[in-house]
Amino acid sequence: MSARPSPAATLPEARRAAPRIPQWSRDLGMGAKFAVTGGREAWVRVLLTAVGVGLGVALLLLTTAIPSALASRHDRERGRNDMTYRSVVEKKSDRTLLIGTADTTFHDLDVRGRVLQPEGARAPLPPGVKKFPAVGDMVVSPALDRLLKSSDGKLLRERLPYRVAGTIADSGLIDPHELAFYAGTKDLKATTHTTGRIERIDAFGSSGQSEPMDPVLLLLVLIVFVVLLMPVAVFIAAAVRFGGERRDRRLAALRLVGADGRMTRRIAAGEALAGAVVGLVLGAGFFLIGRQIAGMISVFRISVFPSDLNPAPALVALVAVAVPAAAVAVTLFALRSVVIEPLGVVRTARPSRRRLWWRLLLPLGGLAMLYPMIGQGRSNGNFNEYLVVGGVMLLLVGITALLPWVVEAAVNRLGSGGVAWQLAIRRLQLSSGTAARMVNGIAVAVAGAIALQMLFAGVDGDYTKAGKNDLSRAQMSIQVPDGVAMSEVVRQLSTTKGVTHTSALGSGQIGDGRNEPERQASVTVGDCTALREAAKLPSCHDGDVFAVEDAKWDQDTANLDKTGNKLYIDPSYGTSEKGKEIPWTVPKGIKIADSREDPTGYERGGFLFTPGALPEKAASTVYGTVYLQLDESVPDVREFVRNSAAKIDPLADPDNWAATTQSKRFTSIRTGLFVGATCVLILIGASLLVSQLEQLRERKKLLSSLVAFGTRRRTLSLSVLWQTAIPIALGLLLASVVGLTLGAVLLKMTATSVSVDWASVLTMTGIGAGVVVLVTALSLPPLLRLMRPDGLRTE
Repeated sequence: MSARPSPAATLPEARRAAPRIPQWSRDLGMGAKFAVTGGREAWVRVLLTAVGVGLGVALLLLTTAIPSALASRHDRERGRNDMTYRSVVEKKSDRTLLIGTADTTFHDLDVRGRVLQPEGARAPLPPGVKKFPAVGDMVVSPALDRLLKSSDGKLLRERLPYRVAGTIADSGLIDPHELAFYAGTKDLKATTHTTGRIERIDAFGSSGQSEPMDPVLLLLVLIVFVVLLMPVAVFIAAAVRFGGERRDRRLAALRLVGADGRMTRRIAAGEALAGAVVGLVLGAGFFLIGRQIAGMISVFRISVFPSDLNPAPALVALVAVAVPAAAVAVTLFALRSVVIEPLGVVRTARPSRRRLWWRLLLPLGGLAMLYPMIGQGRSNGNFNEYLVVGGVMLLLVGITALLPWVVEAAVNRLGSGGVAWQLAIRRLQLSSGTAARMVNGIAVAVAGAIALQMLFAGVDGDYTKAGKNDLSRAQMSIQVPDGVAMSEVVRQLSTTKGVTHTSALGSGQIGDGRNEPERQASVTVGDCTALREAAKLPSCHDGDVFAVEDAKWDQDTANLDKTGNKLYIDPSYGTSEKGKEIPWTVPKGIKIADSREDPTGYERGGFLFTPGALPEKAASTVYGTVYLQLDESVPDVREFVRNSAAKIDPLADPDNWAATTQSKRFTSIRTGLFVGATCVLILIGASLLVSQLEQLRERKKLLSSLVAFGTRRRTLSLSVLWQTAIPIALGLLLASVVGLTLGAVLLKMTATSVSVDWASVLTMTGIGAGVVVLVTALSLPPLLRLMRPDGLRTE
């Protein structure tokens, strides 16, 4: 019988057996083999690493798919565009379609509506519609169909008097939760006055270039992406180090069979590589699951079709290469200060003190990259995207470099206390790096969120304008449809449930000539009560006419209101409406009124007519607006108003007055931030939970030993809580400092005065702390199961 080779000869002989394979590849392969064939312990560690990496990879893939989803959304929206705003209506033909805008709002949900009237057999079909709905029918989006069939959609069903005859395909919707419909009609007429409301088109879609984005908004987009992705990258780097202490003890055994120090490090990197590769597979699975879920849920009213979430192949390849490479690099970097000997791992002795100087270079380098753009604002072109991304990344990465030093410096100065406190402090003193790694992700996320909140709060005033509408005089308004008398609109709206008062004002023009007059002024029509909303009247009776000469913008009324002057209501400009002017002579004794802002904040001048004084033919030339005061205590009062307006005209869309209006692009960026931040917080919570469970698993025998010696479970639970709370408190403090610094620099870059929104800072910090408290609570049941004396049993 041949002698069995000694373990010490195994590894050198293995090297000689395969001389053609590079040493690195063999060692990495051996580590990967140990990871998958090392029994339950190895598999648990691989699974923990893979789950952590998989969560990060899934979020990275979802993030890299966002540009594709937004582009698809924009393409579909542009492909169904039907508003041309032409000043001259095209001629009717076999290829033309009359289309009217019937948008409405239900509660706070926007409903996109169009009414269609084909004028020929070859009229263009809207995207996503197979055939034109018959008169009185409509095709609806799946989301609108569900809403109309639900009990919540009762008031909306009353507003849409059409029979549902089909659904709109995905190609005609911007997202799966959009509320939209196309209805058939035969009552549309297009004129130059209805342009923008009723259009005659021969094709859907527009090829025009979109408006370039404001440099500050571009900066916001860049910062949002960096801030959302950095915590993911930090977490992936931490995930590949799960189970590090047990791994190092296994590496010591390898030294006994002949492996040198470099080889053991490469084997350790191979184990991490195996976990990262399995994590890539899990990440792809998580991404596909998340991709499908994305089509079923709406976060902050943003959703996407699963087919839109297609990451660019180059970005997918980058993630597939970068994650395993990062796993190897991080593992080798982590082992640089660990001495693995045949008889154990030299890490139980006091480690060398961490140096501060090189850790400060990262945030200082980030500030240096951002400094050249301070004061640039939006007037000096776009910000240098490479400097912005690089500077912000260095500042946030600086947190991960500074936090271990901060934790070590703090815990070395903490001393006496209760038993739980002393157990926690001693543990932190021995493994401050591990504690810091758990906190890094959430600290980076909180710092970025604080900086973004400061930037959003600082530039909010540039994109949010205070409305001029006087909400004390009206809360809604509606344009009087063409061909409908203002009195009829007022009558129907006055009887609507929840409407307490209505006032109607008509608007027109008057001039001193039939065609392109030299002098002109505005015309306002209304009863005495309504006119008092637009001017200060001395006295008023039906049949009176007033002149307002003191309006700031009005230069001509004082010359036009002379007794006997012959003026023309609705003078024409060009030739399209020539011949339709209505002559009117200024009567004797015309009254003078003082100007006053109307409910919209507009200061009217010109002539004020009561209905009895307006020439009969001029009634059709006046565009009316009805202002509504509401009883806000009536539930759904605005829905009742919209329903009444729809009965008057299916295309009517009452305006809901608000104190402020905000840029849609700014709002969409802020919404995107909330959606992304929600996903990152979910990831951070999951990562902390996995990390906490891994730490508890590492200390299973230690906890069992302490319980066997009589330590109370309450004491051990408190010690675990302190071990989590102290690094988190230090991490949040450091995150606040870095976040405030970054926020101040970004505000300086946008030429905005620096101010701290302390409520946002405390909110972001509180959310971070809340995530940690939740994770700690979820880890308590496993902790209690581990604290049993029978945990000391071994085989």
